[in-house]
Parts: sequence; C-alpha cells; structure tokens
Amino acid sequence: MRRIKHEAWPIQSINTFIIALFSGLIGLTLFFACISPNLILGKNTVTGAGTTFWTTSCFLIMFFVFILWEVSDEFRHILLDVFIVRENTSLVFFCLFVVGIQILFVSEVHPPIGWDVGALHQALTDTNDPNIIAYFSLNYNNLPILLVQHMLASFFHTTSWTFFDWATLYLVDLSALINVISICIIANGDKKQIHIGIFIHCIFLLLFPTIIVPYTDAWVLPLVSFVFLGICIVLKERYLFIFRAIGSTIIGISATAAFIIKPSASIPIISFTLILLISVIFPSENSLATRDKPLVRTRKSHKKLKLLALLFITWTFAAGTYINLNKNLANQTYIHVDKEREIPAIHFISMGASGEGGYNPKDALMMAVLPTKKARINFSWSLLEKRLRKRGILGNLLFYVNKHRNNTSDGSFAWVKEGNFIVGNGIPQEKGLAGWLEQFIYLYGTRIGDFRFWAQIWWCILLTMIAFGQSNRGKIVQILRLTIIGGFFYLLIFEGGRSRYLIQFLPAFLILAAILYPNSWHRISDFWGKLKTKMVNFIKINV
Repeated sequence: MRRIKHEAWPIQSINTFIIALFSGLIGLTLFFACISPNLILGKNTVTGAGTTFWTTSCFLIMFFVFILWEVSDEFRHILLDVFIVRENTSLVFFCLFVVGIQILFVSEVHPPIGWDVGALHQALTDTNDPNIIAYFSLNYNNLPILLVQHMLASFFHTTSWTFFDWATLYLVDLSALINVISICIIANGDKKQIHIGIFIHCIFLLLFPTIIVPYTDAWVLPLVSFVFLGICIVLKERYLFIFRAIGSTIIGISATAAFIIKPSASIPIISFTLILLISVIFPSENSLATRDKPLVRTRKSHKKLKLLALLFITWTFAAGTYINLNKNLANQTYIHVDKEREIPAIHFISMGASGEGGYNPKDALMMAVLPTKKARINFSWSLLEKRLRKRGILGNLLFYVNKHRNNTSDGSFAWVKEGNFIVGNGIPQEKGLAGWLEQFIYLYGTRIGDFRFWAQIWWCILLTMIAFGQSNRGKIVQILRLTIIGGFFYLLIFEGGRSRYLIQFLPAFLILAAILYPNSWHRISDFWGKLKTKMVNFIKINV
C-alpha cells in the first residue's frame, strides 16, 4: 500500500496544485463579478446607466411564475410537461428562438465600429492611405484577419458592415455548435448534461452583442472550439487510433491558425500538451499491480506510445501549418507593410503594467514615434522596470489583483467601455425596432443598464457552475482549467484592463460549466440542505 501511495503521489500533487491555483483565481473572479456595479438595480451612480422598468418587469414576471408554481397544481403540471416531459422539443424551440433573435438583431443593428475594427474595414477599400499602411506595419498581428476579410469581400463582392456582421454571427454560432459537439463526446450520452450545455450556450448567444463586431475576438472562437473538439477526440481511448490521429490533426491546424489571428489562443494546445506529458511521465495507475502481469504492463507501454505519437502528430501539423501561413503572410501583395515597424511584445507587457492594466495612448504613441525596433524594445523595457520598481512588492500585488478584477469581472465583456467604440455620438438614432434594440447596446441607450445587469447575472451563474466543481479531476477538465489559468495569467502579464479579452477563452468557460454543473449543483444543494437543517435546529432550541 505504501508503494502505491508513493507512486500515485506526483499525479495527485499536480492535480491538487492545478485545482488549488484554479480555485483561487476563479474564486476571485466570482467574488469580483458578484460585487460588480453592473448588478446595481435602479439608479446607478457608478456606471451612469441604471436598470429600468424593463428589468423590473422581468422580475415581476418571475415572481408571478413562482407564486403560480407554489399555489397552482395545474400551472405546475403545465411547466413540468413543457420543460421536463417535452424537454427535447422545448430546447429545439428555444434554440430557434435564440437564433431568430440574433438574425433580427443583426438585420436591424449593424453600425460602423471604430478603433482597430474600423482600420480593418477601411483597409478593405483603401490600402494606399499612409495611416492605414502605418497601422498595419505597427499592428502586424492584424494582417491575417485583414487578408481573410479581403478574401471574403472579393468572393462575395461586398465590403458592407452588414455582410461582415453576418459573417461574425455565423462564426460565433459555429463555435457554439462545435462546443456542444465536444460536450456530447465528453458526456458519453448523458442527455441531461448535453441539454444543460445547449441551454448554457443559448443564454450566452442571447447576451452576446459582439456578433456585430467583426474582429479577432469573435472570429477566433470557432478555431479555439475546434482545438477543444480535437482534444475531446484524442482523449477518447475507446476510439480507433486513426480517429484520435484525426483529432490531433484538428488540434495542430486549428491551434496554429488561432495563434496567427490571436497569439493568446495558443494556450489550449499548450495545456493539452502539458496534461498529456504528465500522463505519460506520471501514470495514475499503480505499477505494483502490473509487476506480475507482463501483458498489462505491455498495454500500458502501448498506451504511452500512442499518447506520444498523438502529441507528435499534433505538433507536426502545428509546425507545418505555421510555416505555411507565415510564408503566405510574408508573400502577400494586398497591402504594403514594413514589418520592421511592428510593435514588440514587450510593449504590451509594459502597457499592461500601467494605469488599470489596459491601453495606454502615450505608450502607443511612442511606438509610432521611435524609429527602430531596438529603440522601441529598450524604451518598453525601461518603462516596465520603472513602473514595477515604483510600486514595490505590495503595490504590485495590489495592482495585479485589481487588474485581475478589471480583466474578468464584467459579464458584458466591457461592451462600449471605450465610449466611442461604436462610431458616432453613442445616442440611438434609428426609429422602430432598430431604435428599440439600439437602446440596449448604445452607450447612451436608455436600456444599456438592463443589458449589463442581465449579462452580469449570467456571468455570475456561469462562474458559480465552474467554481464549485473541484471534485472532477478528469483530463479534459484539467486541460480546460489550465487553459483558463493560462488565460488569466496572460491577461495579467500583457495588455488587459477590461474583460473583452476574455472572449477568446469563452469556449473553455462554456464547456467547463456544462461538464462541472452536476458536481457544482450537488455541492451547493448539499451545503444548502445542511445550512437549512442547522437553522431549523437553532430555531427549535431557542424557541
């Protein structure tokens, strides 16, 4: 027995470390989300956009439904029949309803978007403007998505905002569909878990106005989802090796394409590689039992070789895809750029250590002013060292805790936090249905506070479903946890300061919430049951 415990120690310690680190970070995220000013009802002096009678009406409807559930057997029977007995039908109708709302939203609301998105859109029709050339020379990382959008614009013969909003809608929904397929693979036919996964994604799509922002945040989502789909296939040991090899291929190609569009999107493949290497180096099964069984030991050796072969396939395709895509970028002739003017990575680290951890216009201006790459690197390094030294150890600790709050707490994903993100004065101009919808998403819309409130409620519930599922230590769960940990640290190190940068990691959050829901529900209901018992006993004793 002692030997078994000794040999199981490394994998147990690694799992415990991952869960402890994850629990600390996700716990902070949940705490900050629950105290977010987005949850203030009525007049909101913090954000300047409070809730309206629209939210009050929603609460009144929920209250009346609850009362009817308690007092009316007939009403309770109807709800049980619709949502339990006819669960599949109800879920199909809900999915169609959500997609219908999305289609209605995009067809009615498709405003021009500013900042980087505006530069991308302008470059689709004007590649000779000196400002555009300078922008893509400095922000070389946005060249891949420009070329993709140019390809689509050429094929469909349009560069309208509406068209690219439709493309964004398609890509976001494709990501959700791929996530649901991944959940189906993980759930092993557990219909309840699959239905919960579909429901979670429907709520997400219903509260995700980023479908009208054709930019890397949303466009990288299906690639990230494909990475997780490939991981789910690879980890299914009962699948034939050829299918698992196809999964490895999907991971390699998708992860590299995602990395080219959004460098931080490479975190899932790194998490996958680490967990598989841990499985090879520290097998969870005890080897004492196999010492007298050569056949079992041989099977375990074959299992290790298969895992190593799958990793080799993954990284071979990743390397090949990277070389090919980089070659295409270097040989592109659509727009002339000077790669020597590209902003160095250290700039984003330095900028991430300033202010609230987000965009710093002064730093950005210096990247355009300094003539050489070496000068830009030296300037950013010196600025980073100055900022870290000035705050000291305790100051830096407080700064990065606060930055984590800025990075993760906002369930609206910093919608219109930049103010003039939507081109114009931020005041809804349209009439009719379009105007009504704009009131929810424009900076000075009368119902922007309602949108933020319900988006925050959804975010808190999603985080709760994830935070209380520590008992699940499966490989795919640990990979998802590592991905989120990596995402948190990436945003702490580089430019962050707002939760918009979390969007690229949403597939990990959504899949993990669906997987951990049973564990979290059991733990929360068990705790609530014990608390009620203690309260009843306390009342009895005192009465």
